[in-house]
Amino acid sequence: MDKEYLIKKWLSDELSEEERRAFENLKDYDSHIKILEGAKKFKASEVVEITDLETFYARIHDKNQSKVKNIGWYKPLLKIAATVVIVLGITSLFFLFGDTHVDTLIGEKITIKLPGASEVTLNSKSSIRYNEKKWDKIRSVNLDGEALFKVSKGSRFDVVTSFGVVTVLGTQFNVKSRDGYFEVTCLEGLVSLTRNENFTRNIPAGSSFRIVKNNITFEKNSNSFPSWVSNTSSFKSVPFVEVIKEFERHYDVTFSIDNIDTQRIFTGGFVHNNLQDGLKSITLPLDLNYSIDTSNHITFQKSKE
Repeated sequence: MDKEYLIKKWLSDELSEEERRAFENLKDYDSHIKILEGAKKFKASEVVEITDLETFYARIHDKNQSKVKNIGWYKPLLKIAATVVIVLGITSLFFLFGDTHVDTLIGEKITIKLPGASEVTLNSKSSIRYNEKKWDKIRSVNLDGEALFKVSKGSRFDVVTSFGVVTVLGTQFNVKSRDGYFEVTCLEGLVSLTRNENFTRNIPAGSSFRIVKNNITFEKNSNSFPSWVSNTSSFKSVPFVEVIKEFERHYDVTFSIDNIDTQRIFTGGFVHNNLQDGLKSITLPLDLNYSIDTSNHITFQKSKE
């Protein structure tokens, strides 16, 4: 059944038994319930005789006790709630009760102003999650993908990833957390990486800490700023498969890689604004040719000697 239809029927308390079961089986059923729970904090409109939802629930209880069949008296409140949900939008209303999520698409980069004076720039195919209501007490961001952080001085600031937690007080740093690939580059100040209670590593300005398939690298980084912010991805001694994955995040393409060695070490980069130039940049150093079909599927071939 149509989700919007079920929500409207639910708000009007007009769900049939079959519709109620369908509504309770919605993936975001719990979120809808939170909306009604949150509504307890609001006062009803003057045109409604009920002062608030506490009274509303009390009257429902009285109705059940006395088994009075007439329930039309609370319909105005439910109609008002339905109007609010429709006008504001279900998704926007959810944010009032939980975390803020921001996601980027293929080839998309965006900058988000965090609470306070901090900000984060997201690379393509990345996402962050944070709770604005708790920000004064806990400055924490969950990251999946890659992002450049500019953190204002203040209390502890955590970037939580699947590999570990990056902690700073106020600085600039870049975090890349992808499947099988993790890297932290400190641009200013000092950052700390904690994977578990037995592993903590400080990363000073001008240094990078990288884990690729459990291989750890710690090195000085001559670049003062991550290249992807200027629409260029650069790599130093990484498996070629990581280059391919990053290429797919910036261009709407797929690759056939069965006939090449994807674990070959690659140093170089590619631009984000020209597909042909980008492909030449990653194939010529490895003596590879390529072909593109009409569905943007790319096949590599070894160059003939």
